[in-house]
Amino acid sequence: MASVLRARPSLAIIDDYLRTSAPHFAHLPSKALRIATFTDTIVPTNDAEQARLIQRLQPFEIIASVRERTAFPGTLLHRLPNLKLLLATGTQFEQFNLPAARERGIIVAAAPGLGRTDGVGPRRPNIKQGGVHPTTQHTWALIMALARNIPADDAALKAGHPWHTRLATNLTGLTIGIVGLGRLGAAVARIAQLCWGMRVICWSENLTQAKADKWATDLGLPLKDPITGDPTFHAVDKAELFRAADVVSLHYVLSARSRGIVGADELAAMKSSALLVNTARGPLVDANALQAALERGAISGAAMDVFDIEPLPLDSPWRRKDYWGVEGRSRLIVTPHMGYADQVLLDTWYAETAENVERWLDGKEILHRLV
Repeated sequence: MASVLRARPSLAIIDDYLRTSAPHFAHLPSKALRIATFTDTIVPTNDAEQARLIQRLQPFEIIASVRERTAFPGTLLHRLPNLKLLLATGTQFEQFNLPAARERGIIVAAAPGLGRTDGVGPRRPNIKQGGVHPTTQHTWALIMALARNIPADDAALKAGHPWHTRLATNLTGLTIGIVGLGRLGAAVARIAQLCWGMRVICWSENLTQAKADKWATDLGLPLKDPITGDPTFHAVDKAELFRAADVVSLHYVLSARSRGIVGADELAAMKSSALLVNTARGPLVDANALQAALERGAISGAAMDVFDIEPLPLDSPWRRKDYWGVEGRSRLIVTPHMGYADQVLLDTWYAETAENVERWLDGKEILHRLV
């Protein structure tokens, strides 16, 4: 590899908890690049941790990140004088201050998860050809785990209880409410409709019935239910969705306007038998309101894959183990932001990231550039 750089640059691969990146960078010669892999995350919740994060990242010209496990606000970017190339993954970059990167002359590029352009390495299954996005799969894993009471019964049996702790929820013919009918929300809705004949209602601030109909058409579904005559994806107002849904699944983009869109009023409107699942962004849900609702058993259960602070602090109330086993409390399932974290997608992201590192070393144009 003929590098155009005089000094050997260095790459920090951060937040790689399971060392998934290693095979994708193993072929890069050490004489061309120094690589350091960090398997823990520094969450800058105070000045000391902020200083520790800066000290860790300051030496590196290239940083490869995973989603938003580490945020890159302007306050951090301005403290990294050596940084030339910041490599992100996925399609959402709310935690990356792109204007600050542009001001500093830092190149920011994405790994969209389509595969390397040279055909080397893994490629993600084509969603349009029948593949199902990892987040869609995880959403349904959480819905089914709640509905069939799997975590509670598993824990009960291992604790010596002879039978199930409660009856399962049969999803057939129930109503699912999709908050945010985009690519992922529509995929979750399609499975609900095809597999269990669920009624689909949906809401977002700018959703119209025409837009909902287009999603149904794009997914090969009829525009109306042949029995009821209702739209297959029925756009409703927010109040009706929370009042009518048996399952509420969140797929909304986080912004200043959407923060806390599920609060005390929405939770109070839900059926006592309803389930809430969040695989989108933690701050969409008012954490205090949800914890209060769980404590008093206001809804049947909730599943959270995303949180305000990640990784979860050890003293986080989301880590409580007793929600399933205490009478009067709702069931709670928590997973560590697993919606995107499957083997194929992580391998694809790292393969694309490695390709951009190689291109940077060779002085070639960076792919999927954001800044």
